[in-house]
Amino acid sequence: MKFFKEFRKEEIFVLCYRIFLAFVFYQIARLLFWFFNKDLIKVDSIVDYLSLAYHGIAFDLTAILYVNALFILLSLIPIVINTKSGYQKFMIWLYFISNGIAYAMNFGDFIYYKFSQARLTSAAFQVAKHETNILKVFTASITEHPFVIIWFVFLMAAWVFLYKRFKIDYKKPVKLIPYFIWSVVTLCISAVLIVGGIRGDFKHSTRPINLVDANKFVKTPLQGNLVLNSTFSFFRTMGTNNFKEVHFVDQKFIDENINPYKTYDKQVQDKPNIVIFIVESFGREYSGAFNKDKNIKDYVSYTPFIDSLANESLIFPNTFANGRQSIHGMSSILAGIPSLMDAFTSSPYSNQKIQSIVSVCNDMGYDTSFYHGAPNGSMGFLGFGNILGFKHYFGKDEYNHNEDFDGMWAIWDEPFLQYFAKNVGKTKPFMATVFTASSHHPFKIPAKYNGKFKKGNIEIHEPMQYTDYAIKEYFETAKKQPWFKNTIFVFTGDHTNQVYYSEYEKAMNRFAVPLIFYSPNPEYQLKGVNNELAQQIDIYPTLADLIGYNKKIRSWGRSLVSEKKYQPLIVNSDGTSEQFIYGNYIYRFDGKNIIGIYDKSDLGFQNNLNDKIKSPETEKGKQMAKAWYQDYMSRVINRKLN
Repeated sequence: MKFFKEFRKEEIFVLCYRIFLAFVFYQIARLLFWFFNKDLIKVDSIVDYLSLAYHGIAFDLTAILYVNALFILLSLIPIVINTKSGYQKFMIWLYFISNGIAYAMNFGDFIYYKFSQARLTSAAFQVAKHETNILKVFTASITEHPFVIIWFVFLMAAWVFLYKRFKIDYKKPVKLIPYFIWSVVTLCISAVLIVGGIRGDFKHSTRPINLVDANKFVKTPLQGNLVLNSTFSFFRTMGTNNFKEVHFVDQKFIDENINPYKTYDKQVQDKPNIVIFIVESFGREYSGAFNKDKNIKDYVSYTPFIDSLANESLIFPNTFANGRQSIHGMSSILAGIPSLMDAFTSSPYSNQKIQSIVSVCNDMGYDTSFYHGAPNGSMGFLGFGNILGFKHYFGKDEYNHNEDFDGMWAIWDEPFLQYFAKNVGKTKPFMATVFTASSHHPFKIPAKYNGKFKKGNIEIHEPMQYTDYAIKEYFETAKKQPWFKNTIFVFTGDHTNQVYYSEYEKAMNRFAVPLIFYSPNPEYQLKGVNNELAQQIDIYPTLADLIGYNKKIRSWGRSLVSEKKYQPLIVNSDGTSEQFIYGNYIYRFDGKNIIGIYDKSDLGFQNNLNDKIKSPETEKGKQMAKAWYQDYMSRVINRKLN
């Protein structure tokens, strides 16, 4: 029996208690995450929430083991001094520094999720590295949401208190050989358990759990974010590259059905100028012109000028974004390249020759320029703009009037759009893209306009009205320019943002953006309402068609004004799976298998028909989704985007 006295039972018990505390506090963070985002993630009952929380334990286990692997090792390693006071003080610092940082990720997502609509991933570094105002953004977010910090401080204090409830008394090993033997045995068992816990399974044939697996336990895909935790999603996506070639169909099927190359034969005598407005956070929800037939009770529009412009334009009320972030919008709109689970723009393959509306215009002798009022390089726009081949870039540096800086992101929209209106057109024909900024978090407007716009129901409503007003003022100036009459204007959003109406809480409508084509020149026949499905990647081929580019173009989108009719295949990703709308159904795809089929009217993904329906139409739809994915991966990886 003396041999067993060196089993270190007290140390193992206290270690288990300390790890158990992490599980408790992760569940509290999950509850708070849902509380702060309950308007975005619907849970029908307490039982449903408890089920989601229960299934989240597996993801918490992986996260906690990632963070505490070193702590566990140093708790069990047989170095005799483990129980000494100094060693235990070192261990408490190690425990709370590592766990505190990891725990804070979850609290950051209380706020960040409202804008990203996905759990925190390592892709956030790709966004942050281009910004010089991260501290300002953080400070503004905390100022707006002080209870997040209060909850974090309170819970960390409670965690420290509970940690200290059980202490390890100093005990010097008497029998060193049994001490070392039992320690090694315990370490080996722990190592096996840690590996299995991090993988999420002990089966060698099973891949480690990832973000997609959270959707196994939910009624709607959005609830997967409640099963996950931010620490897990961050660590699981570090160093990942989901760009992998696959083979589901032969090339003939792709050529005949996906139509990756298209040609248009419109003849144009006088090349029109092109102005593309990518409006920050411009969700379709905010504009009345796009909600006339949505039957939304007590609907209010926050874009009066855009609404009036839409009456003189060709608009598409059923348009979807192809990405979740601003840089995704840039690649989708200008180059027809959507972002899937991993963003193309932050992948190892983004720096390649890419055919785009920029290269097409360059080929046709246009002067091409990109305007964004933020510090040059912000959002990655300057770098990606150089890849696309813009001849000119105009940012905050070129604007050179710092008194118009909003103090956070960029020059206020009104003065910057005036600069934009007056600075373009010196060489014709021209193609100019402007990315607005003022309808961005923290949702402020210039002080001189306080009280001019209605506050609305959510924070973004007021700055969206300011941006709408800035666009109105832009048009007042643009109309006086000699280039105005022969110009085609395009308006869309980069992605959506805050949601007020339940219609736009639906998963697929998180990608609902407006799309407007306007020209004062009646020759282009850009008027009317087209209710066909459209997406951001349709903008590039549509413009190539309108300006009379008759060469072959590489495009997964289609011209929305051509007599050549290609059946739309809408594609985007919620960060855990790819989503396709084709024909009468929506398909969700995890990179290997179709995991969901929904009626196209079921934008909230309430009724998964995957195991309930099998028809020639759905079989073709599944094949189309896989074929598109195969072609996308092949072209990106093999650098065939030109």
